[in-house]
Amino acid sequence: MEKLDACIRNHDREIEKMCNFHHQGFVDAITELLKVRADAEKLKVQVTDTNRRLQDAGKEVIAQTEEIIRCRVQQRNITTVVEKLQLCLPVLEMYSKLKEQMSVKRYYSALKTMEQLENLYLPRVSQYRFCQIMIENLPKLREEIKEISMSDLKDFLESIRKHSDRIGETAMKQAQQQKTFSTALQKQNNVNYGRNMHLGRNRILESKNEITLKRTFEDEDEHEEEVLTAQDLVDFSPVYRCLHIYSVLGDGEIFENYYRKQRRKQARLVLQPQSSMHETVEGYRRYFSQIVGFFVVEDHILHVTQGLVTRTYTDELWNMALSKIIAVLRTHSSYCNDPDLVLELKNLIVVFADTLQGYGFPVNRLFDLLFEIRDQYNETLLKKWSGLFRDIFEADNYSPIPVANEEEYRIVISKFPFQDPELDKQSFPKKLPMSQSVPQIYMQVKEFIYASLKFSESLHRSSTEIDDMLRKSTNLLLTRTLSSCLQNLIKKPHIGLTELVQIIINTTHLEQACKYLEDFISNITNISQLTVHTARLYGLSTFKDARHAAEGEIYTKLNQKIDEFIQIADYDWTMSESDGRASGYLMDLINFLRSTFQVFTHLPGKVAQTACMSACQHLSMSLMQMLLDSELKQISMGAIQQFNLDVIQCELFASSEPVPGFQGDTLQLAFIDLRQLLDLFMVWDWSTYLADYGQATSKYLRVNPSTALTLLENVFSPLLPAMEMSFAEFTEGTYRLYCYKILFL
Repeated sequence: MEKLDACIRNHDREIEKMCNFHHQGFVDAITELLKVRADAEKLKVQVTDTNRRLQDAGKEVIAQTEEIIRCRVQQRNITTVVEKLQLCLPVLEMYSKLKEQMSVKRYYSALKTMEQLENLYLPRVSQYRFCQIMIENLPKLREEIKEISMSDLKDFLESIRKHSDRIGETAMKQAQQQKTFSTALQKQNNVNYGRNMHLGRNRILESKNEITLKRTFEDEDEHEEEVLTAQDLVDFSPVYRCLHIYSVLGDGEIFENYYRKQRRKQARLVLQPQSSMHETVEGYRRYFSQIVGFFVVEDHILHVTQGLVTRTYTDELWNMALSKIIAVLRTHSSYCNDPDLVLELKNLIVVFADTLQGYGFPVNRLFDLLFEIRDQYNETLLKKWSGLFRDIFEADNYSPIPVANEEEYRIVISKFPFQDPELDKQSFPKKLPMSQSVPQIYMQVKEFIYASLKFSESLHRSSTEIDDMLRKSTNLLLTRTLSSCLQNLIKKPHIGLTELVQIIINTTHLEQACKYLEDFISNITNISQLTVHTARLYGLSTFKDARHAAEGEIYTKLNQKIDEFIQIADYDWTMSESDGRASGYLMDLINFLRSTFQVFTHLPGKVAQTACMSACQHLSMSLMQMLLDSELKQISMGAIQQFNLDVIQCELFASSEPVPGFQGDTLQLAFIDLRQLLDLFMVWDWSTYLADYGQATSKYLRVNPSTALTLLENVFSPLLPAMEMSFAEFTEGTYRLYCYKILFL
């Protein structure tokens, strides 16, 4: 502290010295300041006044300055706003454009606009709230576009499902027109085209076929000026739009799967036939039109879009459809009994196949199916012609055709190829050997060939194959239908011997006409009969079988008639002596046989001879059965004599040669059994019979011991009661040797 105090004292002394040193200066300064005070006061007053004046003068400047500042701030803000608006206006314009595109359903363009908004415009102004609203709305708009485009696609699918038949009908009509045009060009290039298709026929089958097809595909609007293609009938924009939209959104695969799935469902609906489809051709036409319309759309989608459908997909769909179509046609066509309907169905299938073939779909299986339908068509034709044949046979009078003059003769010859030089030499009036049914049957066979030919047209088959088809179908007509009709005709009860004879004559002429039918087919197909693969008509065997059946029926009816006469025979088996003349029933029978065999003069010789021999043999057998009837218990010698007179008349009839051509006594041999048996009893030559029995030179070689014993018992049975012995005792007694041997041989 002492040192401190000493230090302080030292500082104080230095301060005092300093003050003393500067005191005078301080005083001078104070004095100077006092002098300056007055001037300072004046200056203060002047400054204050000047400040007041400046303040008054600066108020307006300040106001102007503040206004300038405000204006510059506004100008800066305006510039900033303009700059920001220039950034926002394109966004707003694009969004407005987006709304406009949505309103006019330009969804694909709207998606492109959205993409530009998101990638280019919105990032520039993302700090603004309205941009956030836009950003939040864009996904919703995308979903809305997807829903709207999908709704349009569903409407499109529903529309083409409803109008696929119209689309298909147009496509089939155009395909047929193109085919007709190509055919016309081919005809112009080939002068001889179809020359033999109309030989011997005034009508033109092919023209009729084309007329039928034109009628089948007649346009509903007859006054339509512009012909639209099948694709022109469909607005495919919903498909393109939806495809582009889903592709842009990255859901292209989802859309493709949905589209294919829906189209497969529609394909199944299209391929599902109506239950009554087979009743009218309209049902088939609508069915085919729907299928064609479906695949025309798919083919267009395949070629216009990129990957929506593929060739593999369409091929798979077509193969599935083709299998279903073939199954449906097999089922429904089997119900068709009208050949005209089957023919129209064939024409529809051909146009259907040609149409789809034009779009690149394989149709070989359809043409294979046509061969199956051809067999069914032939079956319906055979049924139809079976009725025609029956009607012809029912209407026939089974009498030779009378011709009064040359004109009538030529009319018959124009219908049936008949040639007979001997008949040509005869003068009019005259009769042709066949009955009216022969030319009618021949013309109907030709009509059948024409009808069968109709189906073979447009099948893309060679003339050789068509020729083979015609011959096979004609063979079926002859061997099955006509043969069956003839067989049924022959078996009918009202067909008598005269009718059977005429039937045999008719079949002979029809058999001879078969070669003309072969020439007729060759002229139609322009295929020579000398060709190795050319089939032959089986008419020869058909008519031979019919003749054999008719011949057999003649034999049967003759025998039945003989049986009828035999049934009215009224023998008195106990008569004491004969009437001296043949029985009335037998003479009537012989007269009937004579007149019948006169009718047989037109038959081939062997037929008449066989009929005559069969009748004599049956008559002989019937007389033998009558003589040896088990119910017959006694026979008098008078009855045997009467029976012998009847047999003599039979032998006289046989020797009179009722049918020429028999050699020697061939016909009399039919009664040899009866003759030897009756001679044995008439002459009572039992010793000779027993002595020669079993030898080839025996006089009674044809007499059976049991037969002789039966007749012998009936002859002696009336005597046995009076003799009080049995037949066995009688044979052991009076004729013990002869009758014993007869009994036990």
